[in-house]
Order: sequence, then structure tokens, then C-alpha cells
Amino acid sequence: MAQPQIQIQELRRHHLFAGLDDDQLSFVTQTARAIHLEENQLLFNAGQEAQHFFLVRSGRIKLFLTSAEGAEKVLHIVGPGETFAEAIMFMQSIIYPINASALSTSELIAFSNKSFMEILRGSVDTCFRLLADMSAWLKKQLNEIDALTLQNATLRFSNYLLNQIPVSQTGETKITLEAAKHIIASRLSIQPESFSRILRNMQKEGFITTQGNEIVINDVEALREHGF
Repeated sequence: MAQPQIQIQELRRHHLFAGLDDDQLSFVTQTARAIHLEENQLLFNAGQEAQHFFLVRSGRIKLFLTSAEGAEKVLHIVGPGETFAEAIMFMQSIIYPINASALSTSELIAFSNKSFMEILRGSVDTCFRLLADMSAWLKKQLNEIDALTLQNATLRFSNYLLNQIPVSQTGETKITLEAAKHIIASRLSIQPESFSRILRNMQKEGFITTQGNEIVINDVEALREHGF
């Protein structure tokens, strides 16, 4: 792992670092390291000692579990500007509970859990600022969980598509899926056969057109208004 070139403002855009002052951010970056992963390369395994948390600079990281039978369940896909594995430093057992691998060629920054915890132990004010920032992030995550559990599968997929485009977008637009269709289906808690049926039905009704790993929304406003 090499020493990365990190801009302070790059970190301030993230909830985990927004509450830190310049000196604290400088301290954190001193022990940070750059990681390059090729497509499908494993970052860590479940049960491995957790010494770092990570910020994705480019590419996509898949967080997943594997059953005893070898079946894979995708829990989250982490994209540029997002962090993952940070909560582990606050746990009693400091091990990674899931697996992480690259969906595509990816560049990450690995931050030392030890260095970050030193900052928090040294400043009560920083702890409270971090709690406020993470609470806002948690609310967003809870909204996503609500969507996954209460909305039907077609609506989850429609919302997934709409979340990939600006709210001001109208008319026809093309989206390149961030991962293979079976991974997207797993991420949205949709069975593969149900996902295929959703795609066929939405095409039949004229909402989308599929072109390999690209999906054309034929009329963004119509998709928003349909509601499913």
C-alpha cells in the first residue's frame, strides 16, 4: 500500500470526516494508505482482523456473505465517495463480519482504525459532532431499509433506476448498471427469476428498453408518475 495524495476538502464531503478539524484530518491522513484492486480481487474475508476502514475513490466494491453451500448474498455495493467498514472500530470484536471484493478496477484509501480512535478519545466535542453526522447518515440508510422491506420488488427496481439520475432529468435517458444484473437483483433482495420478469414487464409496458448492461428509461416522468 502506498501513501495517497489526499485533499482535506475531499474528506470533508463525507459524514465520517466532516466533524474533524484540519489538524485531526491531517493526523488521520498521515497513516492512510492507497489500495489498488483489480476486478473480482478480494479486499478482505469475513473473520479477518479489522485494522482499517476504507474510502472508495473510484470503482465499485461489493460487500457480501457466502453461505455454507456457496450461495452469495450481496449486502451492499459501495461506490466513489463512500466509506465502508468504519463501524467495526466501535465493536467489541474487531473483525470484518462480511467479505469485500472489487466489482471493477478500484482505487481505495485505507484509514487506520487506531489513529481514528485516538482522535475520538482525545476530544469529546469531536465525538458529538461525529454522532450528529452519522445520525443523519443512519436516517438515510433506514429509509432505504424501509424501501427494501415495505415496497414491492418492481417499485424497488424503479426507485433504483430513478436514483441513478438527477431529479431534474426528463424525457429519455440511458443508465449503465453499476454491476451485473444478478448482483443488482441480490442488492435489491429480488430473486433472479423475479428480476427477469420485472424487466420483461417494464419493457412490455414501454417504461424501459434493455441493451445488455444498459437500460434506457423511455420517459423519466412517466416512470416517476406510474408509482407501480
